[in-house]
Amino acid sequence: MEHPRRFRFGVKLRRAASGQELAAQAQRAEDLGYSSLLLADHVWDQLAPLPAAAAAAALTRNIRVGTQVLCNDFRHPVMLAKEAATLDRLSGGRLELGLGAGWRTDDYLQAGLSMASAAERIAKLEEAIDVVLGLFAPEPLDYRGRHYRVRGLVGTPSPVQRPAPPLSIGGGGRKILSLAARRADIVGINPVARSGVHDEAADRDASPDATDRKLNWVREAAGERFPGLELQASVHLVAATGDRSEDERLLLSRYPLPVSEAREVPHAWVGSQAEIAESLERRRERWGISYWVLGVDHMETLAPVVELLNGR
Repeated sequence: MEHPRRFRFGVKLRRAASGQELAAQAQRAEDLGYSSLLLADHVWDQLAPLPAAAAAAALTRNIRVGTQVLCNDFRHPVMLAKEAATLDRLSGGRLELGLGAGWRTDDYLQAGLSMASAAERIAKLEEAIDVVLGLFAPEPLDYRGRHYRVRGLVGTPSPVQRPAPPLSIGGGGRKILSLAARRADIVGINPVARSGVHDEAADRDASPDATDRKLNWVREAAGERFPGLELQASVHLVAATGDRSEDERLLLSRYPLPVSEAREVPHAWVGSQAEIAESLERRRERWGISYWVLGVDHMETLAPVVELLNGR
């Protein structure tokens, strides 16, 4: 049965020791049919996302480049709008702009930044979205919020994609997912990490029932926008050893759930390539998730799945 959203797949890049290594990763992802190259935004050992995305764009032809996701507290939205529009222009209109409220406690501690409550960070993110999208528009922006004020500023350069590059927002809690449903083009469904780290509680929040609940929040908040949203999920575990018992052991070591539930965790790809492809079809039918993002370490192994499902 034809689905309203076709499958596409992204690769998350983290490290490269040189421009040559980044070029090899980016060009290989494009050759294998991946739709996007995305970079995270943390203070740990990784490439800085915006210059790395710009370099990846210069080294490729068609693959989309972007972020998953920028921490709003790391940048003022006026400067982010300029950097994002510049990246969209230099890439020929290939930017996917992922924005987030920040979640990793150590990012704030190690950078000496104050970490407000989740509700306050999300409210600040919504204002930042107002500013960034306002500066993508041709008219001068006057904006007066609790966190940001802009006076008669025309955003330059303008992005190639009009009215704006696709905006991606992801999360696991009701407030952030409701914001994503109202404002984003791409909604990432994630486990919620209330402690500021990926822990057992976050892994339990990846269950099928929890994912049902999150999709209901998105559907309720989006209203008439819902059919136009692209739903995305990241792959946190790949167990494809060819040994069914070993695959199951790896799965249950990460997700402490009953076996029948663990097998349907959307963020875990388990089994043979054919079994993984079949599971993605089921998950799209259940949740509407059609855009999957996996780590560069699994790019080659899972390329046959991408080839089988891409565009279907």
